[in-house]
Amino acid sequence: MLKRHQRGITLIESLAAIVVMALGVLGILGVQMRTLADSQTSVRRAQAVRMIEDLSERIRMNPRGLAELNQYVVAWDSKPPKAGNCAAAACTSANLATDDRNLWLANVQQTLPLGDATIFLAADETNNANRRQLGVMISWRENEKLPSGSSAADKTEQATYRAVLQPVATGANKPVCPPDRSCHLQYIQPSARCLPYSAGAASASLAICPG
Repeated sequence: MLKRHQRGITLIESLAAIVVMALGVLGILGVQMRTLADSQTSVRRAQAVRMIEDLSERIRMNPRGLAELNQYVVAWDSKPPKAGNCAAAACTSANLATDDRNLWLANVQQTLPLGDATIFLAADETNNANRRQLGVMISWRENEKLPSGSSAADKTEQATYRAVLQPVATGANKPVCPPDRSCHLQYIQPSARCLPYSAGAASASLAICPG
């Protein structure tokens, strides 16, 4: 009786090994992409925090920054005009606040991908002469694309994602994070480094800045 030898076993095993290895590589790539997306989100959020700190410092350096908080308010999708040059020409406190806001907003839009920001007055501070708080929300492009379907599962995933990562302001002046954006919300309490000097009518517009 002739013996029949099986042929092609080595080829099948090789193909199976290649498929398993390909699945493993795809899994590793998926983990790396997710890690990269999370890392980018952390970097963008850290940049947003530093920018808000910069805005707070700009307000503090304004001799009448607290009195001019209304000048820092800006809505989404604002196109800041070219700022003036208060270093070369005399500026009022209101002009300095407007220029600082425009420079800061332009920096946000240039630094972050699709960067934008809105600055709003805290809703609970109804007395214009006693405002001490500003709300700042910065947005940038999302790293991950949320499902756009209308099924119950897609809506649940969208709501869960935004509830965890997308901030929601409260009160009457509450901004909403734009669709397909990641946002960072922070409230700042500007402090006054300079105090108005009111020894006489002629010096009413002067300020004392210790240090």
